[in-house]
Amino acid sequence: MTTPTKTRPPYRSSLHPARAGFGRLLLAEWTKFWTVRAWLLVLAVAAVVTVVISQMGASGSSTGGGPPVVIGPGGEVVNDAFRFTHRSLTGDGTITVRVTGLRNTEGKAALEPWAKAGIIVKSSLKQGSSYAAVVATPDHGVRMQWNFTHDTAGPSSDLATAPQWLRLKRLGSGLTGYASVDGEKWTRLGEVGVGGLGRTVQVGLVLGTPAHDVVQRSFGGTSERAGHGTVTGTFDHLTLQGESTDTAWASTDIGAPDADAPNAGDTPGTSTQISATGTYTLTGSGDIAPEENSPDLVQMGFQGVFVGLLFMVALGTLFVTTEYKRGLIRTTFTATPSRLKVLAAKTTVIAAITFTTGLLATAVGYTLAQRTLHANGFKPPEFPDLSLLENPSLRAVVGSAALLSLVAVLALSLGVVLRNSAGAIATVVVLVILPQILSFAFPLPAAQWLLRVTPAAAFAIQQGKTYYPQVAHNCLPESGCYPLSPYNGLAVLVAYTLAALLLAAWTVRRRDA
Repeated sequence: MTTPTKTRPPYRSSLHPARAGFGRLLLAEWTKFWTVRAWLLVLAVAAVVTVVISQMGASGSSTGGGPPVVIGPGGEVVNDAFRFTHRSLTGDGTITVRVTGLRNTEGKAALEPWAKAGIIVKSSLKQGSSYAAVVATPDHGVRMQWNFTHDTAGPSSDLATAPQWLRLKRLGSGLTGYASVDGEKWTRLGEVGVGGLGRTVQVGLVLGTPAHDVVQRSFGGTSERAGHGTVTGTFDHLTLQGESTDTAWASTDIGAPDADAPNAGDTPGTSTQISATGTYTLTGSGDIAPEENSPDLVQMGFQGVFVGLLFMVALGTLFVTTEYKRGLIRTTFTATPSRLKVLAAKTTVIAAITFTTGLLATAVGYTLAQRTLHANGFKPPEFPDLSLLENPSLRAVVGSAALLSLVAVLALSLGVVLRNSAGAIATVVVLVILPQILSFAFPLPAAQWLLRVTPAAAFAIQQGKTYYPQVAHNCLPESGCYPLSPYNGLAVLVAYTLAALLLAAWTVRRRDA
């Protein structure tokens, strides 16, 4: 008969748990951190690297000598170049038109989904001036849009099979849009207040089409095919009720060199024809919408965070694995029998230290980087002025500090689970750093999937640009575009960190030491 083997019970201290107050434990872990010079060195290097690399990245950036950008009423970069047939309107009034067709001028090529034909009230012929418009589109029905960034959906429309009636009514600074299929029963799209409208405004027909931009990504690289298409729109039953100083309709290509002049001449490829029967045929290109191909100046100020992150990973890991390696963890558990308290104290200390250091480093690095970018040409009025204490800059700075802190906690948790510095650091690098690198090489669907489901999604917190649904865009990781919104991206990292902490808590309770 064999004697049953007794299972050794987990190691537990004989000291009473009451002696291990959490405040005293926090102080002990805090003191422990500041007495290890190697940890202080890693922390200092992380801060310095974050600042220096951010500054170096900004120093290597330039405007490239491209055309000046257009700033909209809200301070955002916009695209404001389209065919405009217009008259002045003084005071209140109403413009009505029937859109009878919209086609691609270049043969049988399909229309861009956000091509548009409709009516507009614009404060002036100056690019970036405030406006409200009601337009018909090939794929997105009737839309009421104003001041570039705002968009409201109306009824569906198919200009290929049926005309679309549109109406825009001005009453003071308020503009109300309407749509109808027969010109008798009208659907109200909404009423918006548009600031910046003087007593006299420009009203008329708007026509445009976004640039054709197709991006293909394979393991061999990225190819991009872009082009500026031209569309032709036909209108009739154009009426303007209200006081106007003009006796005839004028045509202007907004964004052309002479666009501010009355009766500006046509640019190549554009025209307006008015028949004796009152049919208006406009041909043109361009768009009136947010500009999403401009550089993200906010994100350009955080290029050092990616490198500083590596040092925070090492710091979070070493803060716990050093004790396991030297056997000091038994002493810690002897002094504090509640192992979850030890884990909580270590987590709190490393989170507080890395967040505070990260906040200081990202704030200094971002401020210096923005000054360098200004010196390199990224400055008002061609580019928006970014203040550190206002969004999106403030959100990106605080969010980057939170990113550094969360990754350090993630590394600490995996250090508890694996008890091995190299293994924990490698695991965090694979989870956070590697997806970011692979996203530059993978085909776009796979790249965007990686940046949705891995902790690398948290880098979206550094985005300064807003991507609007009324503008088709190619979301390229190398351009700083992430498939998730800033806070949703950071939430992915929070979820991974919480899961790792729970696993660490479960592990530390079941193991001997």
